[in-house]
This record gives sequence, structure tokens and C-alpha cells, in this order.
Amino acid sequence: MCAAALEEYCGSVFWNASYLEREDPDLPACFEQTVLVWIPLGFLWLCAPRHLVSLCKRTKTKHLSKLYICKQILVSLLLLTAIAALAVTLGEDYGPGRDPSSTAKNAGVYYANPVLFAVTWVLLLLCQEGVRRRKGAVDSATLFLFWFFLVLCDIFPFQSLLREALRLGKVSDVPRFCLFYISFGLELIALILSAVADIPPEDKDFVKKNPEAGAAFLNRITFNWIHSMVVKGYKRPLVQEDMWELNTEDSTADINRNFQHNMQSELSAARVRLQIKMKKKREESRDKVQEETFQNGLSNGLGKGVSQDVLMMEEKGKKEDEKKKKKKDKKKEEVDYPSSWLITTIYKSFKGVLIESALFKLLQDLLAFASPQLLKLMISFTQDTSKYTWEGYVLAVLLLVVAILQSLFLQQYFQRCFVLGMKVRTAIIAAVYKKALVVSNDTRKESTVGETVNLMSADAQRFNDVTNFIHLLWSCPLQILLAIVFLWLELGPSVLAGLAVMVLMVPINGLLAYKARKIQIENMKFKDKRLKIMNEILNGIKILKLYAWEPSFQMQVEDIRGQELTVMKKFAYLTSVSTFIFSCAPAVVSLATFAVFVGVSPDNVLTAEKAFTSISLFNILRFPLAMLPMLIAAIVQTSVSRKRLEKFLGGEDLERDVIRHDPAINSAVRIHNGSFAWERDAEPLLKNVSLDVKPGRLVAVVGAVGSGKSSLMSALLGEMHSIKGFINIKGSLAFVPQQAWIQNATVRDNILFGASHEEQRFQEVIQACALAPDLELLPGGDLTEIGEKGINLSGGQKQRVSLARAAYSQADIYLLDDPLSAVDSHVGKHLFDKVIGPNGLLSDKTRILVTHGVNFLPYVDEIVVLVDGVVSEIGSYNKLRASRGAFSEFLETYAKEESNQNHSESDRCQNTADVELIPEREETQPDSPLEDTVSVTLKRESSIRRSQRKGSVRLRKNSTIKKSEDVVESKTGQRLIEKETMETGQVKFSVYLQYLRAMGWGYTITVFVVYFIQNIAFIGQNLWLSDWTNDAVDYYNKTYPNWKRDTRVGVFGALGVAQGLFVFLGTLLMANSSVNASRILHSRLLNNMLRVPMVFFDTTPIGRVVNRFAKDIFTVDEAIPQSLRSWLLCLLGVLGTLFVICLATPLFTILILPLAVVYYFVQRFYVASSRQLRRLDSVSRSPIYSHFSETVSGLSVIRAYGHQERFLQHNEITIDKNLKSVYPWIVSNRWLAIRLEFLGNLVVFFSALFAVIARDSLESGLVGLSISYALNVTQTLNWLVRMTSELETNIVAVERVSEYTELENEAKWITPTRPPEKWPEAGRVQFDNYKVRYRPGLDLVLHGITCDIHSTEKIGIVGRTGAGKSSLTNCLFRIIEAAEGRIMIDGVDVSTIGLHDLRNNLTIIPQDPVLFSGTLRMNLDPFDKFSDEEIWRVLELSHLKDYVVGLQEKLQHEVAEGGENLSVGQRQLLCLARALLRKSRILILDEATAAVDLETDDLIQNTIRKEFSHCTVLTIAHRLHSIMDSSRVMVLDAGKIVEFDSPSNLLERQGHFYAMAKDAGITVEDNTAL
Repeated sequence: MCAAALEEYCGSVFWNASYLEREDPDLPACFEQTVLVWIPLGFLWLCAPRHLVSLCKRTKTKHLSKLYICKQILVSLLLLTAIAALAVTLGEDYGPGRDPSSTAKNAGVYYANPVLFAVTWVLLLLCQEGVRRRKGAVDSATLFLFWFFLVLCDIFPFQSLLREALRLGKVSDVPRFCLFYISFGLELIALILSAVADIPPEDKDFVKKNPEAGAAFLNRITFNWIHSMVVKGYKRPLVQEDMWELNTEDSTADINRNFQHNMQSELSAARVRLQIKMKKKREESRDKVQEETFQNGLSNGLGKGVSQDVLMMEEKGKKEDEKKKKKKDKKKEEVDYPSSWLITTIYKSFKGVLIESALFKLLQDLLAFASPQLLKLMISFTQDTSKYTWEGYVLAVLLLVVAILQSLFLQQYFQRCFVLGMKVRTAIIAAVYKKALVVSNDTRKESTVGETVNLMSADAQRFNDVTNFIHLLWSCPLQILLAIVFLWLELGPSVLAGLAVMVLMVPINGLLAYKARKIQIENMKFKDKRLKIMNEILNGIKILKLYAWEPSFQMQVEDIRGQELTVMKKFAYLTSVSTFIFSCAPAVVSLATFAVFVGVSPDNVLTAEKAFTSISLFNILRFPLAMLPMLIAAIVQTSVSRKRLEKFLGGEDLERDVIRHDPAINSAVRIHNGSFAWERDAEPLLKNVSLDVKPGRLVAVVGAVGSGKSSLMSALLGEMHSIKGFINIKGSLAFVPQQAWIQNATVRDNILFGASHEEQRFQEVIQACALAPDLELLPGGDLTEIGEKGINLSGGQKQRVSLARAAYSQADIYLLDDPLSAVDSHVGKHLFDKVIGPNGLLSDKTRILVTHGVNFLPYVDEIVVLVDGVVSEIGSYNKLRASRGAFSEFLETYAKEESNQNHSESDRCQNTADVELIPEREETQPDSPLEDTVSVTLKRESSIRRSQRKGSVRLRKNSTIKKSEDVVESKTGQRLIEKETMETGQVKFSVYLQYLRAMGWGYTITVFVVYFIQNIAFIGQNLWLSDWTNDAVDYYNKTYPNWKRDTRVGVFGALGVAQGLFVFLGTLLMANSSVNASRILHSRLLNNMLRVPMVFFDTTPIGRVVNRFAKDIFTVDEAIPQSLRSWLLCLLGVLGTLFVICLATPLFTILILPLAVVYYFVQRFYVASSRQLRRLDSVSRSPIYSHFSETVSGLSVIRAYGHQERFLQHNEITIDKNLKSVYPWIVSNRWLAIRLEFLGNLVVFFSALFAVIARDSLESGLVGLSISYALNVTQTLNWLVRMTSELETNIVAVERVSEYTELENEAKWITPTRPPEKWPEAGRVQFDNYKVRYRPGLDLVLHGITCDIHSTEKIGIVGRTGAGKSSLTNCLFRIIEAAEGRIMIDGVDVSTIGLHDLRNNLTIIPQDPVLFSGTLRMNLDPFDKFSDEEIWRVLELSHLKDYVVGLQEKLQHEVAEGGENLSVGQRQLLCLARALLRKSRILILDEATAAVDLETDDLIQNTIRKEFSHCTVLTIAHRLHSIMDSSRVMVLDAGKIVEFDSPSNLLERQGHFYAMAKDAGITVEDNTAL
């Protein structure tokens, strides 16, 4: 019916099959004039409304570009051709030249088409204007597609008209012929123009920064716009500066805004749901609980006559127990936080991208099933010689088109999904950060900083990974379903056999995965244990070197490593089993299916079409079946993350209304009858506090430890729950916490803290806070970068920077939480005078100072005394002293402590009850180690300056940082810590060889051979199959003999199993060899790290070394073997495929070379850029986390200053920086994939094309084989590049490990020249013109020291900081080697013997007592050299016996990491016990700077005097009192000996020593008194 109407409309035949059934087919003219015209025009008309909408909006007119004008002119010309065509028709029908006799008019189509076109061209003019007006549009995809379809559809009439003209030898309809070709030319030009981007001049700069914004449609779908970055990355390693700007919708701020908006509504809905649920729960449980508690209460409480309070506690305890019970009872478990809102929030925030990507995925899935159908047609085409050749070409082209479309859709889908994953991760990180800034203390207590950082790193990453593949949830089942349907159509019910095998694989895989996970967990335990020990070794490396204990610890690590490797081997074996199953699967599946198919009935003959179509369908099935279990596991893991995130993000916020800001109240700070608690339902810590502070007053808060002073500060900051009462604060706050919080930024940034820099104010603050001398010493002055947590500042410096920040901030009210406790007393006094006190910088501001320093109290306006959270009295110093209340008690205790500290060392004890004297005496006798002492005349500027220089530069005495002497020595600007080298460029081939060598050559070759044989088996199996399918042709219409069937099935199966076995064997060998490699690489690394000189550890942060042992060894253990295996399999797979195709169609060999060249270049380009982008990603990722943990630890400070917004912005900038390298990485993967897939598609196309060309000489089986192989090659090619790049990225770990195995070592531990057996017997030490420097290129630290120390002499060594005292001991132990000169001990030159021979025979009691985790016994005697009796004896001598006897495990007592479960005093005594145990003739005593409590100190001194009387003792003193009884004192200054004599002689001389003694308050009389 329809056709007849159309034929009347056209005036010719619409469709006739005979047109196609010949060698040169064509389409009927009517079909070309109707359908082929309507398709493109219909498309345009559907898409036009979207473009026309933007015409209605008022926008400011943009500039007319040349390109735009050209496009409009072209369309206008086309409009003219349409009008001309209409004119021709009208002219023919009604014009003067028409033949009046003929009644035949032109058919309707000759009127309709020109009109249709004319209308369309007008519409198009409007559409193009609409595109120009649209913001940010550079071209239009729909218009490009319209032109594309139009040109495509016009190709048919194009060739029809030409062929007609050639056949007739003349053109029958000249005007229409001309008009058609003119318009075709114009359309072609329009198509080309529409593929060019039209960038408005105002956007040119932005496009330079972000080329994606200016990419045209074709560029966008092929990801060509990233080309410039890939090329740049190939020429030189990319750096952060090369990264492009993000699109606005990909920026953190944008994502976060969107996400927060949706989160607010979802979260509040969830909270409402929770309240309703809780209400029901409460009503249900109220009746129950009431009865229970009442009865329990009666029996418990009143029986014992317990107060109401305890009753309450009882009830609470009960509830707690119940809660615990409930937790155990999973069914009853209730969620007490708003839940199940996160997923909906994510969905709502990103639903656009989700739906788009789902569409692409759907299209791609459907197309995937078109290929096997085309393959089927292709095979039947080669079998049936009666078919015309053009059908083959059409099929080949269709295969190509389907493949290309599939590639394009797939890449768009991946792009959307990965960007979505990135956005989800960003949204979660930003949300967690934002939440952390406002979170209440209850929620904060529930998770540690580490856990919260984990939410950001691990949990956000999990969401990222799952969203990448979320569509597989519906796509996998869809694919499985479709595949089964198509297979059923091919093979009927026998499909079920293959399917059954596939389904059976799933639980087996599940079981293996479960086992593997258990093994992984065990492995993690060993890893953690090993890293813990490594961490301790590296932290205490100096002690290990001084005691020569390295071998013992090396053994410990090697033991754990051994266990770890055993577990790893187990894991590897498991993996090989699962690999075996996985690689057998396709063979077994096809075997089961075909065997059943052939066996069911003799009529079923396996033809090539059936076999290869099913094989390509099975190949499609493999992916979803493998992915589903993985996806489900990932989703389960993510649901755990979801709960954690919901709990954190749904937690309580800080109450905003605790603090009022009412300007009407005239006091600066007023607390009105307030009670405050840390947690909502807890007992209040501060009870009924009323406080009124007038503006400009200095108020001190004092009280015993734990009386609530810091809590009062927190309450004023609004950090505590207000139970009753209110706080009013007038003006802005500044806060100095008890433990200084320092950011990882420059000193200047730490002080400015976001304020603008005013030089004069800045200098004032620096002078007042006594920071000027410190800044002179720091290499970059105030622009020196401070490490994380202020690592390169001493405690006092941190505190002063923290105070400077407050002073600079010009707030109205200052809350100072004991800022003076961390600094030495004279510095404290200076700070009080210059900053806090009545004449300081802040004298006109309101200051609330928590303090323990009794001596400042007389100068404050008002004192608040806290006792157990209650304000017991308020008043001025004198008033309170007179009242004899809590305050005078406080004074008594503290005054006693202070005076004890001051005087117990010297014998001049004054009467401590006389408290009045304290402030004045504090001035005359600063309580500080000699290093920091400042002379009596504190008031003189210069002396203050000097005291700072001496005192406050004390660096942390820790091995991570170079010794303080060295810092003083180091030239300005010299970096303390070398920057870590980031590997760039291509990995050298030698690194691969190094790894293979570690694996063992025998293993390597065997593995390769085995895998190679497996590949041959695979190819053999498929060739056998193609041969089998040819039986269908041979036995056409004959009965198929049973023996033949059985051999076919048997051989096919045998080859399949052989494959699996070889893979299994290969994987086993690979596992053994890679464990081998791991063992060798790790022991080399460990061995070398323990032999590296101390200088290395001083200049390298521990984290960097630990990283080698953690991340890099992990990569060597797990990642490299895996990527190496995958790479090998992929490589062999690709080679096998190409081999088969060449076998089937020898013509294909011509193409291999050009394809390989292109492939190689694409791959090289990609790997270079991708590797660097990955590195940039990981480099820029850590700042996100470190900034976060920094923020969390400084929350109270950030909130006090009100800087949340600034930190939020900083966080956004940090995340953006990371995204800038993540986004290009995602796109570069797509760039690569699309290029490789095009290559793969070409392989498919050519294998089909050559099959068509040579179809007469080919068997159908081989055609099927080569094309079904080719269809699979795209994925394998893609994988090969991925694997190559992954292998390159991972092999870097081997490079980094080997970098540290090749570091320079210190001298040999044991040399051929061994010292005598009992050496040193006398203990005589001689220095002979001894000079030393820390590193080549630095100045000398000791300038020619010459002295002779006799046997059993007791020598004291003194000198200011940086004089070279510690260097002297370092030289004795050869921690640093001589520049010239030598040291003789008992006549043996120490530089000639081995380090262990030397260090084992000297003993040192180091400054800070370092203990290792392990037993007490191990800490004293790691080599088990001594008997238990000897150990108990030294414990008795070092006064630890009673303590150790009291322990449960006695000597086996476990010491925690760093000895944290022992007090500092006990640790010191243990170090003394170590020294006693070694009984060597020379003892070096490096006195602890921060005095241990005085009793311990006395114990140590007395023991040393008694037990080491027969030894030579060198004491490095920081307090002179301890060395006044030594036989001689050596005074060092700037690396030279300035004085060396007995203490009494030196005092009379009145030189250096005398000055120091006077500073310490020791005079000649004192000495004689001693």
C-alpha cells in the first residue's frame, strides 16, 4: 500500500529486489529521492528546537567570526540552489518553453523536495545563529552529524547519476544534474567547516589554558585535544606547571557546592527518619527498662546505701552493657546515626553523568552482539560461492563501522565513568574536610586523626573505584542474557552445558578469593610488624651504631621477612590455581558445549558458522562472568566505607550558640554561672563558673594539674557543651594552645596566618617574641620552610612562633594556654615582659593567661584560682596571699618545686617558705641548663640577645635531624634535607635485567618457554576446531562417523587441558622466582641500610627510607610479578593472534609492519606521559592528606581565629592541584584506547577484506578463525599497552630499592687488623691534631684537637652549644671520620681496626635514652651473651631490680615502641644498666639536657662514681655541678680546646670556665665547699 503511494509521488519504481541481485547493484531513484532525503532532514528537524531556544534568550551579541560568516554564506547558497530547483520544476511545468501538447506534469517529489530543502536551509541559518549565541559553544555535534548524514546519503544518487550518464553517453536532465553536483560540493565544504571549532576571541586565552574548552566535536570524540600534552610529555617529563586548568564543572568548588546542596536536604530527611525510629524504640523499651532498672536499683543501690549519684552510674553501666549485648546480637543492632542518605546524595549530585554513561554503555552492549552475527554472515559468504563479491565488501565495511562505533561509545562511557569516579572522590574528600572543621568534640573523639585521614584516602578511593564500574551491575546481567539467547539460537539447549561449567566456576573463584583474603590479612600482619621494627631501627640508628648492635636487629628483620615470604609463596600458589581455572575456563566451556552438541544427535553437525559465532559469543560472556563477582566484592567493601562516611558526615556539629556576642555587655569576657562538659551527657568538668573580665585586663588562671584550666580555655572558645549558663565575648579572639600548632609552611606564613604582611609590625612581633636570633640561624630567615609538625624547630621555638602568630593577629582578646612552660625560664621572662605583661606588646588588650610560673603572678591584674573545675577564689596577688586559701597552697607547692630545682644542685639552699623572694631570685639565678644560661644582668639587651642565640636554637636531639652543631655550622641557605629525586624519563633496560637476575636466569627462561608452549597449544586447539568445522563440508548429506566425532572432541579437549596445565606450571615457576627476587632485593637493601654512614640519616628524612621498605618492597613483592605475568601473556596472545591471521590470509603480512610501527609510537608517547601523570598524581595527593591531618590537629586554633573559610579554600586549591593531574591521566588513557582500538578495528577490517579477496582459495573454517581472533585482538592490544606502562611504573620500585643498595658504606665492621683480646686495658685516650668535618664541603667542626687523657681519669667536657662537644664523642666512635690527625686508645690507632671491634669496646650512656620494642632482656643484651644472673646484678646496681621483680614477666616484660610504657627516669636507668653490662674501660657519658628528675640523676651519678672508678670516664656536661669533682675539665669553644685543667685551677684563672660557672651561680667558695 505504502509503496504504491510513494511510486505515484515519485513517478518511478520505489523498490525492486532485482536492482540488488546483480554484480553492480544500485538503489532505485525513488528510494534515493525519498528515504535518503528524509533521514538527514528528519534528524535536523528533531534537533533544531534545542538550538532555537538559545535564540529566544537575550544575550550580549558575540563577535562575528570569519568561519561563522562562511558557514552562513554556504547555507544561503544552498538555499539558492533549492529555489533554483523549484524554479526549474515550475519552469518545466508552467514555463513558456513547455510543450503544450503533453499533459504529463513533473511528479510531486520535484515540488516537495526543493521546498523541503528551502525550509531546512532557513532553519539551518537560524540554528547556526543559535549555536553562536550559546555560551561556551565552539561548534555543534548535531549540526556536524546532520552534514555527515546528508553527504553520506547523497553519495548514492551521486554515483547513480554518474553511472546513468556514462551508460547513456549523455546527461539526460542537465539543470538538475548541475544543481545536484553544485549542492553536493557545497555540502561537502559545509561538512568540513562544521568540523572546525569556532573559538570566540574573548575565550582564546582560556582555551590556551584548557584546550578541551576549544575542542570541536571530532576532537572531543577522539580525545585529540590532549594530543599536545601527550607530545610534550614525550619530549620531556611533565611537571605540575604543564597541567591545564580544570573545566568549571570538574573543579572542587563546583562539585562541592552541588554535593553539599544535595547532602543538606538528604541528611535532614535522614535525621527526621532517625528521630521517628528512635521515638518508637524509646516507647517500646521505656516500659521494659523502667521495671528492670527499678528492681536492680533497689537491690543494688539501697542495699548498700549508695548515693543517688552512684545509682545513676549503675543505670548507665547497665545501659552500656545492654548496648554491648545488642551490638553482639546483629539482628537487634540499631543504627544511632542518620543512615542510607549518602548513595542518594551521590546519585542526585551526579545523575546527569550517570544517565549519559548508561546510554553509551547500553549502545555499546547491543553493538557488541552485532559482530558475531556479521561474522556468521561473513563465514556463510565465503562458503557460498554463488553470492556476489560486493556483499563481502559490504560485510567487511559493516564490521569496521560496527567496531568503530563500539569503540567510540565505549570510550565515551569510560570517560564519563572515570570522571564520575573522580568527582565522587573529590566530593567526599571535600565533604569530610568541611565536616572536620565544624565537627563537635563528641564525634571527634570517636575517631582518631588517622582514621579520619583514612576516610579521605581509603574510603573515598573505594567509592571512586566502584563508581568507575557501577553500570556493570545492570550491564553484566544484560550481556549474559543476550549471549545466552544468541547461543541458544545457534546451538539449541546444548548451550546449557557450557553455561553450567561457567556458573560452576563462580563459587570456586569465590572460595579461592576468600582464602586469598585470609592469607592477605596474615601477610599484612607480618608487613606491619616488619615496618614497625624498621621504623625503630631507623629512629634509633645512632644507638645501634654506637653499641654495634646492627647484626642482632638485622636478624630480627630477616626472620619476620622470612615468615612474610612463606605466606607470600602460599598466596602465589593460590593465585596460580585460580589462574589455571580461569585460563582453562574458555576451553572447557567450548569443549562441554560442542561435545554435548555433537553428541546429542547425529544430525547436529558443527559448521564453521556455528563454531566461530559461538566462540565469539563465549568470548563476550567471559568478561561479565569474571567481573560480576569482583564488582559484588567491591560493593560489599564500599558499603563498609559508606557506613563509616555516613557516621562521620552525619555526626553532630559544634553548637554555634554556646557563645554570644552581645555588644551591650561592657566586659570583654563574661561567663554567667556556666557549667561545661566535653560530651553531651557527661558530668560537667567546669561547674558554676562565673567570670567577668573587663577590657584590657591581664588575668592569670592558676590551679593544680587537672583542675580544669585548659578546659576553661576550651569553653571560652566554644569547644565544650554548655550544660547551663552562657558565655559572652566581645571582640575577636586569638589563642595560643599549650602545645604549639605549627603549619608546614614558612615561618612568616605561620606568623601572618593569612593576614597581610606589614613589615614594621612583623619586625616588632619578632623582636618581642625573641625570634630574631633564631631567624638569623635558620637558613632562609623568616622564609625558611618548617617541616611537618614543626619538625625542624625546638619546642621553645615552636611555642614562640605560636605566640608571635597571636601577637601579630591584633585581636581584642588573647587566650594564652600556658605558653611559657615550653621555653627556658629566662626566655619566658623576656616573653612576659615584652609581650604578655603589663608593659608588653599586648598591654592594652584583654589577656587570659593560664600559667604555672609563680613568678609572674605579682604582675597580673587579677588571679583566678581553679580547684577541681570550680572557681575557688578571684583577686589580686596580695589579696589572695593574705586570704590563706587555695592560692597560698598552690604557691607553697610550686614555690618548693621551683626552688628545689634551682638549688638542689648547689649546696646553697635557702629557706623555701619565704615565697616573697621567688620573683627576684628567679632573675638572679635562671633555672636552665648551662647552654641557655644568661648572665645575671638580664636587663641588658645584648645579653638577652646572646641568651636567645645560645638557648633557643637547641634542635630536637633526634637522629632525624642533623646534630645541632651542624646546623650552626651549616651555611645559610644550605638545605638540611636533600630533596627526594623523582625518577623521570624512561626506565633503563638494566633495571629489568636486574630484576630478572634476582629472579634467576634459569627460572626466567623456563617460565618463558612454558608460556610459549601454552600459547602454541591454544593456537593448535583453534586450528583443530577450524579443521573440525570443515568436516561439515566434507560430509555434506552423509552420516557423520562416530569415531571421527570422538577423535575431534578428544583432541580438542586434550589441547584445552594442556593449555591450562602449562599456564599453571608457568605461574608456579613465576611465583617461586618472584619470591626469590623479593628475598634477594630486600636483604640487599636491609644489609646496605645498616652499613650506611650516620651522615646519610642526618640528611634524609626517615619517612623516605621507610618508604623504600614499605611501598617499594610491597611493589616488588606483589605488583611486579603480577604485571610481569600479565604482560607476558598479553604479548604472546597478540603474537599468536597475528600469526593465526597471517596463516589464514597470507596477504595480511604486508600490513603487520606499518601497524606495528604506528602501535609502537602510540604506545611510547602514551607511556611517557602517563607514567609522569601518575607520578604527579601521587606527588600531589599527599599534600591533601597532610594538610588535612594538620588541620585536624590545629582545629581549636583555626576555629578560635575564625579561619575556617580560608582553610576550606586552601583545601579546594590542594584538591584541584591533584585533579589537574588525575583528569589528564584519565583522558590520556582514553586517547590511547581509542587509537589502539582503531588499530584493532583495522586488523579486523583487513582480515575480513583479505578473506573476501581470497575467498576462492580459503576454507570457511580458517576465515572464521582469523576473524574471530581479530575481533578479540583489540582488547588484548589495549591490555598490552596498559601492562607495559604498569610494568614500567612498577619497575621503578626496583630502581629505587637498588638506589639505596648502592649507597656508600661506612668502614668495614671487622677488618683483618683485630685489636688485642683484652684491649683497651688501660683506657688511655690520645687525640693527635685531630680535625673533622660532618660532610665534605662543610667547614671543620673540630680544628686540630690535641690532648692526652690518662688511664682512669675523670674528664668533664664543657662548652656552649655548637662548640663541638658531641662531635668529640662521635669521633671516638668513628660516627664521623677524621679529616686529618688521629685518635689512639692504648696505643692502637682507632682508624685501623674494624668499627665493631672499636664500638664494642667503648661504652656510652647517650643523651636521650632510646629503647626498642621487644623484651627488657633484649634491650639490655640483644645478642644473648650474658647469663640471667649478670643481668639481675646490673639491674640491682642500676636500682631497677625492685621494679623488674614487680613485673609479671620479669625480664621478658615487653617494652612498648620507643619505651613508652616506662618513665623517662627508668629509661635512663636502663641505659645505665646497658653500660654496666658491657664493662669496658672507657665510658662516655653524654648528659641529658632536660634534667631527668633529680633523684634519678643522683642515682646515676653515684653508681657511675662507684662502679666505674677503674675506668676512664668522659662526661659531656650541660650543667657544671655534675663535673665539679672531675680530675680535669676540658673547655671547648668553636671546635678548639681553650682550657684544660682541674676545676679549681680553672676557677682561679677567671677565663671561660669561670664565666660559665658564674652564670650557673657557682663561685670559688662553692667549689671549696664541695
